[in-house]
Amino acid sequence: MDNLNTVDQNADLPPQLDFERDDVLDVIPLMRVLQAQGPVRKVRTPFGSEAWVVTHHQTIRDLVTDERIGRTHPDPESAARIFAAALGGPIGSFDDEQMKRAHLRMRRFLAGMFSPGRMRALYPMIEARTSTLLDNLEAAGSPGDLHELVSWPLPVLVICDLLGVPDLEIETFSELSEAALDMANWAGAASAWQELTDYMAGLVDRKRGAPADDVLSLLIAEQATSDLTDDELVQMATGLLAGGFETTVARIDLGTVLLVTNPDAAGAIRADPGLVVGAVEEVLRLAVPGGGALPRYAQADIEIGGVTIARGDAVVFDANTANRDPAVFPDPDRFDITRAPNPHLSFGYGPSSCIGSALGRVELQVVFTLLLQRFPDLGLAVPVSELAVRPNTLLGGLSALPVTW
Repeated sequence: MDNLNTVDQNADLPPQLDFERDDVLDVIPLMRVLQAQGPVRKVRTPFGSEAWVVTHHQTIRDLVTDERIGRTHPDPESAARIFAAALGGPIGSFDDEQMKRAHLRMRRFLAGMFSPGRMRALYPMIEARTSTLLDNLEAAGSPGDLHELVSWPLPVLVICDLLGVPDLEIETFSELSEAALDMANWAGAASAWQELTDYMAGLVDRKRGAPADDVLSLLIAEQATSDLTDDELVQMATGLLAGGFETTVARIDLGTVLLVTNPDAAGAIRADPGLVVGAVEEVLRLAVPGGGALPRYAQADIEIGGVTIARGDAVVFDANTANRDPAVFPDPDRFDITRAPNPHLSFGYGPSSCIGSALGRVELQVVFTLLLQRFPDLGLAVPVSELAVRPNTLLGGLSALPVTW
């Protein structure tokens, strides 16, 4: 990585993608070089396969909504490998049209359950969970590990509350979800994913006999007036469990670092809590939660950005780098809680945008408001350079976040 500025796209081999970062608040250094060279550039993945990385904001928006980009590979056995995790491999059990129909069907059933209004109604529950965790942090004494005591447990507790996972089973779910996203252990990730699915199937069966005010019970009720199958219900619930908390964990970690290293912004939020809304959008833009994104595959040849993406080629949308595209964001590396507009891509774009975006925003607004009020002298116990990203995870976050107050 020493000679990044000399990367040559005309060399015999494209540069090899490396997800390691020296600075937890910065994007992968190679990506900045590629972004300066053009919107779409070819790289080699850590496994040696070739793929196209898209780093320009507008180009990502164009391709995300392009019907020629899909979730499946025309020939899964020959697909480029980007990650080793169970959720990162090529999908080969359905054709792409079936996958798109399944995705739209899932959104149809879940959209109302994750609407902004319904998520705002969760404020009291999230505030109560957050207050308890901050009590635990304070009781542990300064310095304390905010990652272990707040960032990690809060999103887990919230998604489990929302779906109706019993408190006594939350630890089991948490462990399985983390294992399912382990990029370094394909077999272990696949096994954990199957265990999560089996667990969810059992929980759905229990909910049928004892429904409650939770998303699982609402989905079960939907079956009475729709053609939603048991398998679909279980897959939806499993996907929500596994995907509904880890990016929020990472953004609590990194958002806290951004706030305490920008004390004027933190002070402004303490004086005017309403500013937390803009602060959360800027945290979403600048926090770099993971090393990459799930791959997509070209279903036909695509001419874009001066290159030809051939049918079957892997395409990776690097929203982290696109969120610092100078063509869209003036002074893109500056943390500005009043930035407007702020069209970041952290929740995706268009029909594929994250269905849990409203929940993530509410969680971050609550935790940063209460954290800054509760600990007015909050600071880092170690230099930023000593903070480490959690290894081998698709969605990142910090291994630990030692703070003082």
